[in-house]
Amino acid sequence: MRLFGLIGNPLTHSFSKKYFTEKFEREGLTDCRYELFPISSIEELPKLLRDHPELCGLNVTIPYKEQVLSYLNEENELVQAIRACNCIDLQSGRLKGYNTDVLGFEQSLRQLFQPHHKKALILGTGGVSKAVQYILQKMGLAYRYVSRKPGVHNFSYEQLTADVMQEYTLIVNTTPLGTYPNITEAPQIPYKALTSDHYLFDMVYNPSQTLFLKMGEERGAVVKNGYDMLEIQADESWKIWSRV
Repeated sequence: MRLFGLIGNPLTHSFSKKYFTEKFEREGLTDCRYELFPISSIEELPKLLRDHPELCGLNVTIPYKEQVLSYLNEENELVQAIRACNCIDLQSGRLKGYNTDVLGFEQSLRQLFQPHHKKALILGTGGVSKAVQYILQKMGLAYRYVSRKPGVHNFSYEQLTADVMQEYTLIVNTTPLGTYPNITEAPQIPYKALTSDHYLFDMVYNPSQTLFLKMGEERGAVVKNGYDMLEIQADESWKIWSRV
């Protein structure tokens, strides 16, 4: 039996096990199984690998996409570039890291992207934000991070004035705010400053419409959740694991 899985904390919101289990059943892959492995610390990874020698691949989610780097034996070019990993291929006890978030985000973002979306705000500074930054740079867009405290390269939420919001019309939420069951939470941006020129992209996919997206849509903004991105990155992970 070939075992695959997901590490992170928490994993109660994850779609991965259902997605891959249905994929394996649909494609007749009776020798494959996908499980969730919630770990309270990345330091538990070596024990997890020892306890499950049949593991062939792992996905990595919050909060370990950056912390897992020190456990990798090899990194592909994307991981080397953005310093975040969400997919691990295990072969002969060696861990090679990949990042499939990058392709997932790019393909999903472009579906509703318009030429007037020239500047972007990245809400949050965790591992998935690095994939967002990479694609925004590739697309030639100016961007600023937004976090609790202001810095040289980022705004604080308090600095998001109406003028700033008018200038930055693409807003990508990479925080877990609004994820089920905490559906009444949302990033503290000035939603009243949103217009039909804005595009709100939320990495959260459960619920399908977060409060962040709902308040954006009420102001006429174009909105998209992270489900398409998840499907794309999952399929890319499978391509890596199933290479002969």
